[in-house]
Amino acid sequence: MAVTLDDKLVIGVSSRALFNLEEENRIFEEQGLEAYSKYQIEHENDILKPGTAFPLVKALQKLNADGRYLTEIIVMSRNTSDTSLRVFKSIEHYGLNISRAALVGGASISPYLGAFKTDLFLSANENDVQEAINANIAAGLICDKSKLPINADDEIPQIRIAFDGDAVIFSDESEKIYQAEGLEAFSRHEQENAQNPLPEGPFAKLLKTISLIQKQFPEGAVPIRTALVTARNAPAHERVIRTLRAWKVRIDEVFFLGGVQKSDVLKAFDANIFFDDQKTHTDLASDFVPSARVPYKK
Repeated sequence: MAVTLDDKLVIGVSSRALFNLEEENRIFEEQGLEAYSKYQIEHENDILKPGTAFPLVKALQKLNADGRYLTEIIVMSRNTSDTSLRVFKSIEHYGLNISRAALVGGASISPYLGAFKTDLFLSANENDVQEAINANIAAGLICDKSKLPINADDEIPQIRIAFDGDAVIFSDESEKIYQAEGLEAFSRHEQENAQNPLPEGPFAKLLKTISLIQKQFPEGAVPIRTALVTARNAPAHERVIRTLRAWKVRIDEVFFLGGVQKSDVLKAFDANIFFDDQKTHTDLASDFVPSARVPYKK
């Protein structure tokens, strides 16, 4: 009988998000595909160093312990099978249980995200992330890998995922009002619509899937903890609370910062990944926690 991914948390991860391939990417950009392919084949027995998404992927696989099968990690790469051999040798070296892949040989990845029932796509390629968002798949552009030390042997006792609100969990409807008309208009709009749930954003489905996984574990033993870290404050907080209540979504910690810098809160939360639509926030946060930018849908 065929394996189904319908009831799993499916994470698609590019090879450059999973491993540090910045030097290889530089060769590709400066010298072209032929030089890149030659380099990868010549170095296919050299184990790659972990990338930004590596600790999160390693921790997510623990959700499948004790006879559970809750998550599936799939490598999704523009590489060919030939140039990806080094990636799979590195996966085997680190003991990651990743057996499925979509290797599209330079083609667009986005058509295959739906085919694999992908809940989240992590990549260092901006075009691929933008196409995923356009296809209504939660996706994040991984920030610069050089800012945080990554040790392959480090263990994450509890996965901690932090989200921005508007244009990430929720739609960008209210964000557009703020950008076009300012804070006063935004606050007035949110007060007037406090009883109306916010429309879903690109990460709403992912948050709901995580919430379902959390409910399968007893209190005190939940392997994932979530946080909403938003620039909203009172009175615009009410609509957020009522929306999460209407969705029946569990979110463990909520921070209404009212413009206060997010980095210190994220560091204190010890996020394993933070998603935000604003580059200024992800750039600052990436000095302290792994971060990914969520582009606007086009």
